Amino acid sequence: MKTVPEQKLVSAVKALPTRRSTLALLGAAACGGIVPVVFAQTSFATKPLRFIVASSPGGATDTVARRLATEVSKGLGQAVVVENMPQASAVIAAQTVARAAPDGLTVLIGNNTTHAANQALLKNIPYDPNADFEPVALLALASLVLGIHPSIPAKNVNELIAYAKANPGKLTYASGTGSARVAAEMFKAEAKLDMLNVSYKSNAQAMNDVLGGHTSMIFGDIPLIIQHVRSGAVRGLGVTSARRTALAPELPTIAEAGLPGYELVGFIAAFVPAKTPRTIVQRLSQEFQKPLRDKDFVAGLLAVGVDSAPSSPEELRSFVSVQSRKWGDMVRSAGIAPE
Repeated sequence: MKTVPEQKLVSAVKALPTRRSTLALLGAAACGGIVPVVFAQTSFATKPLRFIVASSPGGATDTVARRLATEVSKGLGQAVVVENMPQASAVIAAQTVARAAPDGLTVLIGNNTTHAANQALLKNIPYDPNADFEPVALLALASLVLGIHPSIPAKNVNELIAYAKANPGKLTYASGTGSARVAAEMFKAEAKLDMLNVSYKSNAQAMNDVLGGHTSMIFGDIPLIIQHVRSGAVRGLGVTSARRTALAPELPTIAEAGLPGYELVGFIAAFVPAKTPRTIVQRLSQEFQKPLRDKDFVAGLLAVGVDSAPSSPEELRSFVSVQSRKWGDMVRSAGIAPE
C-alpha cells in the first residue's frame, strides 16, 4: 500500500538538501513499495513524452494521437511531442519505439497495421509485435469509407461491382496502410473482381492520387476522407463497419449496400518498449484512459468518425492476440501474398 501520496513524496525528495537524506527517504519509501512510482513521476516531470504515430497526418490514428497528446500533457504536467512515421507500412514507427529506452517516455500510437496486419502482409518485419512491446491501452476503433473518383460511373456499391466486372483490370485502388490494402483486397476477393493495387507510402498520398483521378478508389480513414466526400471531390459509397457511422449516417455499410457479410474495423492503441516498469505502464494507461472516458472528449472523436475504446494493459494484450489472428485470416482469405 502507498503510505505517502505520490506527488507529496516527489516534492519531499526534491526538497531534501543532501544525497544521504534523499537515500534515507527512498529507503523508507521502499518499505511501502512505492519507489518505482517515484522514479516514474520524476522522469515524467523532467522530460517530454514522444508519441510516435504509425500513420500520416490527417488519418484516424493521427487524429486520436494529437487529441490525446493535449490531454495527457495536462495530466502529466509536461510536453508531449507528436512525430508521424507512416513510412514502410509503419514499420519504422514500430521499430523506433521497440529500440527506445524502456522509461515510458517513448510511446507508439500504433494500430492494426503495426500489431496485426504487418505480420501477414510482410515476409520479414524487424520487430516482434508481442515480445518488443508492453501494451498500455486500447484507444479507439475506426472504420473506413469506400470512396471513388467521380469519373467512375457508379452511384453505389452494386453499380461499382457491376462496372468493375464489365471492365476487368481497368479499376485501380490506392493503398497507403495495411488497413486500406486489406479492406480493398477483401472487397476484391468477395466480389470476385479484377482490380489493380497501387501502393503508397501513406494513405494521405494515396488520397491525393484518388482526388487527382490517377487512381480509381480508396478505402480511407473517415477523418481523412469525409471532407472530400462532403465536397463532392470523392463519391462515398459505404463504410466498412457492421453499423453505419453517426458522422455520415447517409452512407450505408458495404454489407447492406451490395456485399453481404463484408466487415472490417481497425483499432488504435498505445504501446511502450518491452521491459518498461509496470508502474510506469500503469501510470501511462491511467492518463490515456481518463480522456477516453470523458463524454466531451468521446463526442469529439465521434464527430470525426472514431469510437473511443479505452482498456487496461491486460485487456489490450488479449485484444491484440485475437486481432492478430483475425487480420491474418483476412489477409489469407483475400489471397494477399506476403511481400
